[in-house]
Amino acid sequence: MTALDPASLQILLSRLAGVADEMGAVLRRAAFSPNIKERADCSAALFTPAGELLAQAEHIPVHLGSMPASVRAALDAFGDDLRPGEQVMLNDPFAGGTHLNDLTLVAPCFVDGRLIGWAANRAHHADVGGMAPGSIPPEAVEIQQEGLRIPPVRFEPGPVAILLANSRTPEERRGDLDAQVGANVVGVERLAAFADAPLEEVCDYGERRMRAAIGSFPDGSWVFEDVIDSCGPRDDQRASARIVVRLTISGDDVTFDFTGTDDQRPGNVNAVEAVTISAVSFALRPIPLSRRTAVHCGRSM
Repeated sequence: MTALDPASLQILLSRLAGVADEMGAVLRRAAFSPNIKERADCSAALFTPAGELLAQAEHIPVHLGSMPASVRAALDAFGDDLRPGEQVMLNDPFAGGTHLNDLTLVAPCFVDGRLIGWAANRAHHADVGGMAPGSIPPEAVEIQQEGLRIPPVRFEPGPVAILLANSRTPEERRGDLDAQVGANVVGVERLAAFADAPLEEVCDYGERRMRAAIGSFPDGSWVFEDVIDSCGPRDDQRASARIVVRLTISGDDVTFDFTGTDDQRPGNVNAVEAVTISAVSFALRPIPLSRRTAVHCGRSM
């Protein structure tokens, strides 16, 4: 049973999606780099106080599917220590990030001292240091060669100065970071208007719709495998990598099992946990759901 009738629930969903859309628009319009302003290599989303994905715009799937892990990393790092107006910055792939170019900013939304939720956005910065311009060297064999790795830290002058000093284009980085800060400021202001809204119903509705769609498929287990031809240009990288996945459906539960996949390779083709979860989530999206569910909270099935 829900407290909202279907029409009211849909209005709430659309309003939340509109906030994420507006965040993305602010980010693109204020950004300095063509990579964000023109290529739109950026994403924005809203989260519950517990860090569950609440609403997202139609942005980059790998960003949005992995961003909950970054929000969780920010929560784990700072707990209740963040104050209104503060933000957390990170790009660590092992803390919910993708590659080092993707910087995530996370901001809490408080109303009268009560945490309402989180606004977050992720944007691809053109250069964050490393052994090659652009920070994606194909011959890299360890993450330190790709650029500056940032764990969850408060967005303050010190960490920003370190980032700028490591980039070949510091002024562009500063402008793009300012755009990300502004997008989260707008998201926090808009999310505050939902302080008394039954946001938990959004997540509950999204889970019901997804489970109903999964439950419409027959139970069973299927296996598929493929190979990546090469992991980089170096002699020790020119070997194929095997990927195996077993998909199992049981009722309204679905499991993706990658047992049998080759170990990680010395190169920048490895997928960290957050990226793998994001890819799995996106693989589920083409199942027959209405477009209205595109903004809803995603819970593990």
